[in-house]
Amino acid sequence: MHDVSAPPLHMRRDGFDPVPELSAVREAEGITRVRTVFGIEAWLVTRFEDVRAVLSHPELYSNALVPPFRPPGAAPDGEEGAGNLLGSDPPEHTRLRRMLAPEFTARRMRGLEPRIRQIVDEHLDAMERGGPPADLVTDFALPVPSLVICELLGVPYTDRAGFQRTSQRMLDVSLPPQERAAAAAEARAYITGLVTAMRRDPGDDLLGMLIRQHGGELTTAELAGIGSLLLLAGHETTSNMLSLGTLALLRHPGQLAVVRDEPDRVEGAVEELLRWLSIVHAGTFKATTTEVRLGGRTIGPGELVICSIPAANRDPAFVPDPDRLDVGRNTLGHVAFGHGVHHCLGAHLARLEMRIAFPALLRRFPGLRLAGEPVYRSFTVVHGLETMPVAW
Repeated sequence: MHDVSAPPLHMRRDGFDPVPELSAVREAEGITRVRTVFGIEAWLVTRFEDVRAVLSHPELYSNALVPPFRPPGAAPDGEEGAGNLLGSDPPEHTRLRRMLAPEFTARRMRGLEPRIRQIVDEHLDAMERGGPPADLVTDFALPVPSLVICELLGVPYTDRAGFQRTSQRMLDVSLPPQERAAAAAEARAYITGLVTAMRRDPGDDLLGMLIRQHGGELTTAELAGIGSLLLLAGHETTSNMLSLGTLALLRHPGQLAVVRDEPDRVEGAVEELLRWLSIVHAGTFKATTTEVRLGGRTIGPGELVICSIPAANRDPAFVPDPDRLDVGRNTLGHVAFGHGVHHCLGAHLARLEMRIAFPALLRRFPGLRLAGEPVYRSFTVVHGLETMPVAW
């Protein structure tokens, strides 16, 4: 059964905000039973403290034990899950992450800063040449992180239209499972072809480095899984933060001025935008490995658990007046990047891209304004905008 009459509760938004029904769950029982789009029952966890508890204990809440949401008659897993950090638990997850983590340190990411600034400036130049109106999504927010992740991984940027189409299909839960599975297989086949070629002649990019340093430990399927995940996550998340974050600042002009004019406050502003927008509606589904007590509830073994990231980050037990955007507040500790062993590997890169892109955009176009109604995405795993017409 695949129910697409409405997005599941944890994916429902009213513009930037989680829907009131989600906040009501957090304020009442905190944990409730929901039916997923796959027709399977799950526990939805909404409070900050409970979400952190789930994310902190992979031995109790497993990523690997979640039943695959596979259409009837589809082939068994085989190698299709290989290399997927989000679908594994320690010690397998630890083995894969250990090889990748050195490439994503804050120091290593700072080495990319000059190139990221150049990419941002080139796209702002192109917007300026083209003149208003422009679509902030297609002209700036999507291509900037896409080009960064392509260069980092060693993926030809000329192929971006294809993998952006497949990634959008993979993340759209309104599509039949068969179609999403086909998109995932298409994306994986594309990366497998790249990895196979790279094994013969590894470059200086991240996938080439993995082949040179760990080629004997990692199968081609594992390398393809790592590459697929990083390519998907590397452009879908930051691009939606850039468009939604700009829209949020346009709706809060005083806070926009802070980001544009006060460089020493940009870092804190990015953290607050991450908390307030929480564009990844939920962490990956998890399955309990044993009976657990959570938020006063007893949950049996083998049950599905979904963490609502927006509800947790808007929990008044975490920050006061949580529904107000305040770029001056300290919101370190939010769970927009997850928490624990599955904390987002690319968090340093995403933060760096936003710290560069937001002020650069707002300084280049001090008169930036909406030139039409932005269109929100619905039914998608990552919240964001389809289009955002702007002028200046």
